Amino acid sequence: MKSKLFSAILIAICVPFFCMALISTGKNVTVTGKVIDEGGDPIAGCSVILKDTPYGVTTNATGMYSIAAKMGQTLLFSFIGMENKEVVIKDSVINVTLKDMQEQLEEVVIVAFGQQKKNRIVGSSREQAMMFVRPSLSPNYDALQEEEYGRIIENTFKYAQDVPLSTFSIDVDAASYGNMRRMLNQGTIPPKDAVRTEELINYFSYNYAKPTGYDPVKIAVEASECPWKKEHKLVRIALKAKEIESDRLPASNFVFLIDVSGSMEGHNRLGLVKSSLKLLINNLRDKDRVAIVVYAGAAGEKLPSTPGNDRQKILSALDELEAGGSTAGGAGIELAYKIAQKNFIKDGNNRVILCTDGDFNVGVSSNEGLEQLIEQKRKSGVFLTVLGYGMGNYKDSKMQTLAEKGNGNHAYIDNLQEANKTLVQEFGSTMYAVAKDVKLQVEFNPAKVQAYRLIGYENRLLRDEDFNNDAIDAGEMGAGHCVTAFYEVVPVGVTFSGSGSVDSLKYQTKTAVTTSNSTDLLTVKMRYKNPDEDTSRKLEVSLTDINTTPSEDFRFAASVAMFGQILTGSSFKGDATCDKVIALAKSSSGKDEQGYRREFVRLVEAAKGLME
Repeated sequence: MKSKLFSAILIAICVPFFCMALISTGKNVTVTGKVIDEGGDPIAGCSVILKDTPYGVTTNATGMYSIAAKMGQTLLFSFIGMENKEVVIKDSVINVTLKDMQEQLEEVVIVAFGQQKKNRIVGSSREQAMMFVRPSLSPNYDALQEEEYGRIIENTFKYAQDVPLSTFSIDVDAASYGNMRRMLNQGTIPPKDAVRTEELINYFSYNYAKPTGYDPVKIAVEASECPWKKEHKLVRIALKAKEIESDRLPASNFVFLIDVSGSMEGHNRLGLVKSSLKLLINNLRDKDRVAIVVYAGAAGEKLPSTPGNDRQKILSALDELEAGGSTAGGAGIELAYKIAQKNFIKDGNNRVILCTDGDFNVGVSSNEGLEQLIEQKRKSGVFLTVLGYGMGNYKDSKMQTLAEKGNGNHAYIDNLQEANKTLVQEFGSTMYAVAKDVKLQVEFNPAKVQAYRLIGYENRLLRDEDFNNDAIDAGEMGAGHCVTAFYEVVPVGVTFSGSGSVDSLKYQTKTAVTTSNSTDLLTVKMRYKNPDEDTSRKLEVSLTDINTTPSEDFRFAASVAMFGQILTGSSFKGDATCDKVIALAKSSSGKDEQGYRREFVRLVEAAKGLME
């Protein structure tokens, strides 16, 4: 009798708690918290992902995060060089401490393709771990050799008296930065042709003045002492595109063009493509539309153009994709543009989003053939975004060709955090152009400037006469985009022999420099077209020959430019060192709410360790 009474009491006590547990499990909740290391320092850029889903966020500069989830789900916390941690959601506040990966800090550690003694590694254990490669993540040497990069011939100094004009197309791509980060995180110094210095600089956002009038872009110019050559000046040209609130962006007509060939098989290729696009899909509005085209040995329509509010239908079509077969990229491009034109939205954002490793091997596959194909397609009014994935066989040169010739932009997605940055945080700048065919022409005053060189943009150079020719294609700027270009300038009177010399002319003599009373160092002219127009407009601004105290953004961008020249082995890097880059970047990181500038410092520290 006592036993039955005890059982009844136990049931009466436990059942309510069991029912409450059932009710709380699966309840929607916004989880917030802070991620720190064992020393109590916040970890910026830590990945916080709902396990077994594509959804995730990253911590800000103070280590804080916020994510929508359900009770009972599991959060996975991960950061390079630290042990992963899983926490079941039982509360709305979850603070986490991550530990260093001790197993990677033994006396001998594995690096890119060999071993390295621990006593050659400097910095904190978290910084050290970024130099190391888990064997399962390391591409083998032969596979790395299959990656393709276009040759870069570095810009040299030009004498202002002989060549007073410098003309180029702007570049908003940031693919080179993501690719560089991928290699450094794997313990490999990137080949110099994989490093486009302007893309490293333009990876970051800067606090540039916003346009206020009719023109969608504003120009600002600033000069200061060159950090790697003190007797020279460093001139920064800063462009800022107008910002548009996300809910005010026009309706989008997207065509996802997805490479499902055999080379895309794997979690860090097609798997990452799916996860990336799901981030974008979850932010679509009812007025947006999405179609999916896939290509392997042939191209086909996987999903007809579908309203953005029918997310489950879009997600289901995406989940069904599997990799296998050869790569008919040209046929895929043809079909994607056809579908984009069929569903064209007047005054809307019509865009093909290509996700691939660029390894085309069926049909049109050469850089020249792809260039001709994409030049025809850009006349349709459909823009192009190229998202690069994969490693070992990555064809960067083909991706660059497509982006440069197709009214497009190019990003390299090496992890889910980069996908979130490109497709969610920077949706407007990535996906909606406010100005196209943007060109810059700089005229130097030879009375003030002895010589100059453009840092980066080697693949974007134009002839001087191209500046006023509206038939010449150039770069696009998206809503809120920042573009930065640097010139290293040798003032008149400074000893200089950087450009060599040429013999005296036999049939003519050089015209003497016309002196003037102008105090201008240079004048910057910009041409752009509105996205729906074919006639360009011109802006112009001059820079007086006065050194100013460099702004925080100037100094940080200069540190990135210096690092790019170190990686490429520039002939003009002067006394640049990784230590100087680190010191300059640390002193100019500012608020850095997303932690991107701190991540840059860690990458430079990793590169320094690999170079020693």
